[in-house]
Amino acid sequence: MTAKSESVKLFTDKAELVAAVVTEISSLDDAYKYTMDLCGKKEACKMLISGCEQNLSNKAEQLCATKTGKTIVAPALNKKETSALEKQCEENGFALIKDSVRNHLGGIDIAFTYADHGIAETGTIVVNCPSEELRLATMISEVHVAVLPKSKIVENSYDLESWMEGNMMKGDYTAFITGPSRTADIERVLAIGVHGPLELHILILED
Repeated sequence: MTAKSESVKLFTDKAELVAAVVTEISSLDDAYKYTMDLCGKKEACKMLISGCEQNLSNKAEQLCATKTGKTIVAPALNKKETSALEKQCEENGFALIKDSVRNHLGGIDIAFTYADHGIAETGTIVVNCPSEELRLATMISEVHVAVLPKSKIVENSYDLESWMEGNMMKGDYTAFITGPSRTADIERVLAIGVHGPLELHILILED
């Protein structure tokens, strides 16, 4: 087993220990198909906007209507990738949100993103988020699907020191994501999806 293969195995083992789903893929087309299948199987996210439980005017109630379809958000893809994903969404009857994510906070089913790096030691993905669009996508969706190029998996966080220094010089927001969102703050009872996605799917791309 090569050093890279060992890193991939360690990353997979550690990520699965914290309830992430890890799958190796050979192309972006595989990633799109995986996302379509996943979205098709899940129930549509129907979050109500805060305040919709109150007595509202007719006009306000219209704003609070839950969505009926399924929504995928992918704010950080290039034009070619966006076009390919949008075609798949249209064929499956899903809506694709490419920007203005803040206007769609009432229920996003899946966020489709890239991970800049993976840390084998902890099964963590690292996502540089220079824009609010990407930050929101990874935080408010029910399911996060992250494509991680195999070459971007490193042994530990120290291997990212110079990369992180560059991000900090630019003032970028960088997220370290280990498994789906969880907390045990409330009476020490583990709750999943409180501060972020209920599920994290990591697609390791052969590059």
